[in-house]
Amino acid sequence: MSSAPLAPRVIAVVGPTAAGKSDLGVFLAQHLGGEVVNADSMQLYRGMDIGTAKLTEAERGGVPHRLLDIWPVTETASVAEYQRLARAEIDRLLAEGRTPVLVGGSGLYVRGAVDHLDFPGTDPEVRARLEEELAAHGPGPLHTRLAAADPEAATAILPSNGRRIVRALEVIEITGRPFTANLPRHDSVYDTVQIGVDVGRPELDARIADRVDRMWAAGLVDEVRALEAEGLREGRTASRALGYQQVLAALAGECTDQEARAETVRATKRFARRQDSWFRRDPRVHWLSGAAADRAELPGWALSLLERAVTA
Repeated sequence: MSSAPLAPRVIAVVGPTAAGKSDLGVFLAQHLGGEVVNADSMQLYRGMDIGTAKLTEAERGGVPHRLLDIWPVTETASVAEYQRLARAEIDRLLAEGRTPVLVGGSGLYVRGAVDHLDFPGTDPEVRARLEEELAAHGPGPLHTRLAAADPEAATAILPSNGRRIVRALEVIEITGRPFTANLPRHDSVYDTVQIGVDVGRPELDARIADRVDRMWAAGLVDEVRALEAEGLREGRTASRALGYQQVLAALAGECTDQEARAETVRATKRFARRQDSWFRRDPRVHWLSGAAADRAELPGWALSLLERAVTA
């Protein structure tokens, strides 16, 4: 593989789910002699392969992928811990003269890896009170409260993600400021070029529906059943993952398998719009867009964009 001497220090490939980020990340890492650093919060979990569309070994094309399969499904996710791990991988690659290619659609994780981002501490009393409310009333009322206090945070956080809603409300109460006000205004730690993979909404919706069908055909229900035996249902973060949450409901008899599949499609489409909205607010993202017919041109466009970004 040829390497590009003018490659930027860090590349981040971002955008909504099912847009094609993973394949583009592999191509760029191969071409630039780098490695992929995962920035998908749910691909951090061991065994959550089908439902997160984790690339197989063959699909990784010989490119090392870091920060995959590092947590058991019972672990509660922590952006601060991810930040520590991601920066260690980025710093190692930079020290070796290699290109880190950050790939994922978890916006806060991407920012935690490459931006000046400090995470406020916790207040056990505030956290306990909010968690009691969550247990008693579910995430809906808390998300409504978050939307009133910080609309930007409410847009970025799924209404079903009680843990993240509680954290956002806790930070608001501790700091007296909106949760998103604690995010600095796009101030990078590294020399970074962010590439956004843009797909038109009708095509993206079709890709999501097709992906969910393929996940069911590949054995998602069996994967969830196996992970349930490892504590998935008790995992405060992993159990809320798209697809996994819906299959768990079906296994508990709360809905049919077909209803779980349909709800996974609907929820994933909503999530993709939230991801797109998050990344659109970052003016540093260079968007690559193209119709289905010319998706094969994306790798070449990405390399051209990187050359322009470096020589600018």
